[in-house]
Amino acid sequence: MPESHLNGAYYGLSIPPPSKSYHRHGRGSSCNPCSCLFGCLCNCIFQIIFTILIILGVVALVLWLALRPNKVKFYVTDATLTQFDLSTTNNTLYYDLALNMTIRNPNKRVGIYYDSIEARAMYQGERFASQNMEPFYQGHKNTSTLSPVFKGQNMVLLGDREKSNYNNEKNSGVYEMEVKLYMRIRLKAGWIKTHKIKPKIECDFKVPLESNGRSANFEETRCHLDW
Repeated sequence: MPESHLNGAYYGLSIPPPSKSYHRHGRGSSCNPCSCLFGCLCNCIFQIIFTILIILGVVALVLWLALRPNKVKFYVTDATLTQFDLSTTNNTLYYDLALNMTIRNPNKRVGIYYDSIEARAMYQGERFASQNMEPFYQGHKNTSTLSPVFKGQNMVLLGDREKSNYNNEKNSGVYEMEVKLYMRIRLKAGWIKTHKIKPKIECDFKVPLESNGRSANFEETRCHLDW
């Protein structure tokens, strides 16, 4: 078998040259200048707002600890009841009730804005009258007076048990009543004013019925404050 002859050296297959890659700026993962600027701006604004909120919170906490406002005290100092008749035929209550109430602010550095006050007269859990009081400002270590008057007639739906209680109180001449105060107030310490707070004040008291022009003794009663 004849042998094959090779002319020259054999180097195998030729390797093609590497292809040139081109990178275009502004494409792929690179950041758009406008979007980067907007993101940085939002981040800075968020950090500024967060820092301001922290500072305000610390200032409020320091002022609260420094001032330490005491609870305001509410009293029913006097009550006059000249009429309290319940008609069994139409469930109408005829009433004439006058109160004197005091509000004591014991704080040395905290004033109180009473932006709205509603007084509600209750009997056996049923409201029979209400009155809106004038708003006012109460200074430091000050005692203010409220004098709500409830007079008129209103339908009151009482159950058998409540009617029995009414008859017993009518025979004794002393009635158990409740007055609730619904308020919107703001506290003021120096130049700082708080947001509106809505406390509820409940005053449970016994009031004797005046008859034949004779005045009845009333025992001063402290009210319950619920923030």
